Parts: sequence; structure tokens; C-alpha cells
Amino acid sequence: QVQLVESGGGLVQAGGSLRLSCAASGRTFSSYVMGWFRQAPGKEREFVATISWSGGSTDYADSVKGRFTISRDNAKNTVYLQMNSLKPEDTAVYYCAAGRIFGLARDAGRYDYWGQGTQVTVSS
Repeated sequence: QVQLVESGGGLVQAGGSLRLSCAASGRTFSSYVMGWFRQAPGKEREFVATISWSGGSTDYADSVKGRFTISRDNAKNTVYLQMNSLKPEDTAVYYCAAGRIFGLARDAGRYDYWGQGTQVTVSS
């Protein structure tokens, strides 16, 4: 089964940038839709971004559109989330997810595998 490990989280000033990485195991990585979700203290886990098998299609939550970019490198079994113009409201634990999905999905229930999460803290 697929194992996912996130990295790249940390503390950053408002307006700054971070790049999260998610390293995946398995020979069939390219057949999985990949997604990023986040969960802030006291809130439900929410959708952030997703990317298709080939990387040709993406979808973003309205709250991050224009600021975040999701990408993938299938040769490296890695998906990335470039986060620019960060706001304190972006503070959360960020989770990488993978699913055998035909199309794109914002629903966390559509994803089969999850990483352990990485903390992102944005100071004002």
C-alpha cells in the first residue's frame, strides 16, 4: 500500500512562502490523484488542492486560489504545494492524500491514503 510522508512545514511571517513536499512509496504513484488538506485547531479538515494523474488538471479551494500551486513529479514519486502570500489563517496541520480517483475530488472521503501531517504556522 501507499505510504506518504510530508515535509517542509515550519514557522513563517505573513506574506512569506513555504513549499511542502509529500514523498510517496509504490510503483503505481502515477495512477493516483493527489490532494492536500489542512486542519486548524478546533476546525474540521478542509480541502486545499488536488492534481490529476498526469498533472494536467488541478483544483483549488477558493481561500487559496491564486496563492498556492500544487504540482507533481511522478518520476520522483513526489507531490508539492507551493504556498505564497501566506496569511495567519493558513496556520494548520497540512496533510497529503492519495486516491484511485477517476477525475478530481475535494471530498476527503474519496482518498485512500494519508500522511501524518506537517505543521505550518504563519505569524502576523
